[in-house]
Amino acid sequence: MEDKIAKRLLVWICLVAFVVVAIGGLVYYGFTKISVLSEEISSLESKLATQDADFLVEVEKTNQSLAELRLKTSGLSSTLTSTQQNIDAVRTQVGGVEQTVGSISGTVGTLQKLSQIDPELLIKYSKVYFLNENYKPTHLTEIPKDYLYREDESEQFLTEAWPYLKALMDTAKSNGIDLYVSSAYRSFAEQQSLKSQYKVVYGAGTANTFSADQGYSEHQLGTTVDFITTGLGGSLDGFGGTNAYNWLISNAHRFGFELSYPKGNDYYVYEPWHWRFVGVKLSTDLHNNNKSFYDLDQREIDAYTVNIFD
Repeated sequence: MEDKIAKRLLVWICLVAFVVVAIGGLVYYGFTKISVLSEEISSLESKLATQDADFLVEVEKTNQSLAELRLKTSGLSSTLTSTQQNIDAVRTQVGGVEQTVGSISGTVGTLQKLSQIDPELLIKYSKVYFLNENYKPTHLTEIPKDYLYREDESEQFLTEAWPYLKALMDTAKSNGIDLYVSSAYRSFAEQQSLKSQYKVVYGAGTANTFSADQGYSEHQLGTTVDFITTGLGGSLDGFGGTNAYNWLISNAHRFGFELSYPKGNDYYVYEPWHWRFVGVKLSTDLHNNNKSFYDLDQREIDAYTVNIFD
């Protein structure tokens, strides 16, 4: 019995000794590793300290470079501002020159345009200004027979204004309006002959109320027409009560035509058939302001000459 106890005790002693030795080895190994790790940590800390110092040196260099760059940029900005001011000053000068040149160019263009337009076209002739016997429009166009009330006769109109008259009559036709030319250009001699006939038939006093003397007729300009429509038996009387007249009152200004002698005018009796081309701008202004051509001063009318064919 005692031998068994002794053996067991010996076994436990061996186990305890083994555990103590094992634990001692582990403790030694742990302390060894800790020592190695401590050395490595110290080495890393040393390296980091060195790198931090180097980094701070680089940061300082970079800050110095940035400061120098800011100084240079400030100088460049000042130079750029000065240069921009000089450029703006030059642009202002150039703009002034361009405006002056543009103004001169516009004036020259206007004068050149006026030189190509007959200055007589917008003069107030009816009992005011006089056209001599030698005046004749530079260019006259034969009005096609389709636009004449009497196809066996011949009528002429100012070439430059013909497209406007044609457009007016074509538009009227498309609107269902029967509109024809009864009379257009008349020479000085033709007007003289016509007026003489009227004096014989109606007497001088009556003739002067509806017919101009030679040299005072708008027809001599080649820009005036007497319109006629169907249903009147070839007569101008009664034209003011027709659809054709009403259409002209509402639309003629769009094509540059105005009624020369409306009701109550100071020159001749009311002539609803007598229409004169004065240009779209002037005729439109007259229409919009409910005025007649002869309501304006000649100086006001002259300002429209340059735009008569625009």
